[in-house]
Amino acid sequence: MSVRSPHRGRLLLTLTTALTVAVASPAVADPGGTPAHAAPLSAAFDTAAARYDVPRDLLAALGYAESRLDTHGGTAGAAGGYGPMNLTADRTLDEAATLTGLGRAVLRTEAAANVLGAAAVLRSYADQASLTAAARDDVNGWYGAVARYGGAGDPSVARLYADTVYDLLRVGFVAPRGEAVAGRPVALRRGALERAAVPGGVGTLSTDYGPAAWAPASTSNYTVASRPGSHPVNRVVIHFAQGSYAGTVSWFQNPAAQASAHYTVRSSDGAVTQSVREKDIAWHAGNWTYNTQSIGIEHEGYVDNPAWFTDAMYRASATLTRNLAAKYGIPRDRAHIIGHLEVPGATHTDPGPNWNWTYYLQLVNGITGIGSGTVNTSASTLNVRSGPGSSYPVVGSVADGATVSIYCQAVGSTVTGPYGTTSVWNRIGTNRYVSDAYLLTGHDGYIPNVPRC
Repeated sequence: MSVRSPHRGRLLLTLTTALTVAVASPAVADPGGTPAHAAPLSAAFDTAAARYDVPRDLLAALGYAESRLDTHGGTAGAAGGYGPMNLTADRTLDEAATLTGLGRAVLRTEAAANVLGAAAVLRSYADQASLTAAARDDVNGWYGAVARYGGAGDPSVARLYADTVYDLLRVGFVAPRGEAVAGRPVALRRGALERAAVPGGVGTLSTDYGPAAWAPASTSNYTVASRPGSHPVNRVVIHFAQGSYAGTVSWFQNPAAQASAHYTVRSSDGAVTQSVREKDIAWHAGNWTYNTQSIGIEHEGYVDNPAWFTDAMYRASATLTRNLAAKYGIPRDRAHIIGHLEVPGATHTDPGPNWNWTYYLQLVNGITGIGSGTVNTSASTLNVRSGPGSSYPVVGSVADGATVSIYCQAVGSTVTGPYGTTSVWNRIGTNRYVSDAYLLTGHDGYIPNVPRC
């Protein structure tokens, strides 16, 4: 959908030098040909954490929750946010400029400056909450500051945001550009937010769609109606938020957003939150006729990063769309289940070229099986490729004898292995493929009821 939705101090010369080096360091290509900014970004976290006495890994986890540490070319994401830390034009970007003395253009476009600005904002929130020096040494004491950084107007969404960041600290993560944080125990200190209901967890559930949580958008961001009535619901419009799940739900609660969608789907596990009742008209398509006659579904992530396009998200979204199609008599085809870019007059490109319409429509139409196979290779491991063919980069491996889940199957390069010669490739995870020639699936080639990729 691409919605648009305070410790002053002077930078020391050494900090300015470090920041300049971090920003100016040339990108190095990884084996897949993608610019790797891990080294300068990692240095940026070190510098910012030291300057503002913010826990370094907490800062990185916050950035990963916001953007998976992708700069997105300096363009605005959800809620008008910029950079890996999603500094928002109406709030944290202005605060960061005041606190650091750096210009807004630098904060928007230079990753190291963006990280520094986020650290300054987070520290200012901690100071305003009277977090002592001793308390700042404990990462768990920053929960309130993290929740405030998310900008949610609703306590349940603020808790969702902070819980997401701390869950990343607990589990650990490796960003696509190489920045890594190891997991560690956390003990959440939610304070008053302990009593807040949590969308996607414990809390109020949607009355329109049972699996969804309910976190209502601001009444300034949608039109109250009595659909279908004079406005038949005849389409589902697929959007990508250009931002995080919690950030998108929070933005819809901001009266300044002037945008909303009925539902938002999380990338990691397919959790769904509803923000606008189906009877009401969400402002999602940029075309009033389409708004009045459609349901809008947002998806967490960015159109140019396929790592967000998980099977959990596809399947949860398709289940929701299948439910809507049955409820309103919407044909389950590409004429009625469309992308935002297909709305007349659209200025957005979501869901973009990485969205797999073939896979999605099969799921919507009930082809939802998940197969399994056992790896058989003469080596100790089998290479996993980023796409269905031997020419795609190796992105991992699976051990001989391991059992893997198969989410969909695709045609790719022809391979000869223990189970013959075949051009069928099995997707065993997000952008992870292995040749069917090395998997014992119980079927010759395609597996019944497993979608084609």
